[in-house]
Amino acid sequence: MKVLGRELNKNSSGYITLLAENEEDMWLTYNLVQVGDKMRCSTVRKVQNESATGSVQTKQVRTNLTIEIEKIDFDLQGSVLHLNGRNVAENQFVKMGAYHTLDLGIDEKFTITKTEWDSVAIMLVEQASDPTQQADLAAVIMHEGLAYVCLITSTTTIVRAKIDTTIPRKRPGLPTAQHDKGLTRFFEQIMQALERHIRFDIVKCIILASPGFLREQFFEFMIQTATRQEKRVFLDNKSKFMLVHSSSGHKHALKEVLTDSIVMSKLVNTKATSEVTALNDFYQMLKTDQSRAFYGYVEMFIDIFDNY
Repeated sequence: MKVLGRELNKNSSGYITLLAENEEDMWLTYNLVQVGDKMRCSTVRKVQNESATGSVQTKQVRTNLTIEIEKIDFDLQGSVLHLNGRNVAENQFVKMGAYHTLDLGIDEKFTITKTEWDSVAIMLVEQASDPTQQADLAAVIMHEGLAYVCLITSTTTIVRAKIDTTIPRKRPGLPTAQHDKGLTRFFEQIMQALERHIRFDIVKCIILASPGFLREQFFEFMIQTATRQEKRVFLDNKSKFMLVHSSSGHKHALKEVLTDSIVMSKLVNTKATSEVTALNDFYQMLKTDQSRAFYGYVEMFIDIFDNY
């Protein structure tokens, strides 16, 4: 998420201008906006023009529009946010008070204005704009020629680098020099991505996951290369690397890695697993003690005012 501008007053009212760069950023935006907020972004509007002869032509024009949000809908598959409300700013194509639906997607600039930005909303924006500042878990999931370097926060998994290269296959009875050369180049690219995208002073654990023994090969290569080139960042943090099995090197395989009970037990002190653990504890409590009282929004609202 890119923060393009902000102006917040002492009472925490004001606006923040953002640019969503991926699906996770769109999910964050969905959780940021609320009914009553004002949203401004580029949109398309059908307008009618009447000619001197009385004929009416309809065309679509692109314009910047500000609405006060009344309805929020999120398309998970398309990562598109649909916001419906009344126009609240002067516009040459849309009357004040007219209804319009803004369709907000990835790589589109937008401005959210709130009467109060609470501490949680501001924290979410700051964390999303620089995930390296708060992601204490990283992962490299790989198979030969393909690797994803990811940061894992308490809410999302962010791909910081994708390495996709061709490694010549080993052929029986033929020299392996070309294969070895390609594998070395592949490992070097992963090391460069780790050095560029991982804050080793913040990250508590780096998962290396792969089918077969590729993860062991990479770890050995990394330590040998770091020793030869005196790259202290890898040598000083080698105890943070955890080698685990995965079914493939594709990104979706990371989910199975993170749900493995053995892996989870070793990641107990990371933010990424704290919420999963809390949710699992909650579900277990519901199974074993269904009589436990629970509160929803209405109950909490009533309780607050009864004790105010």
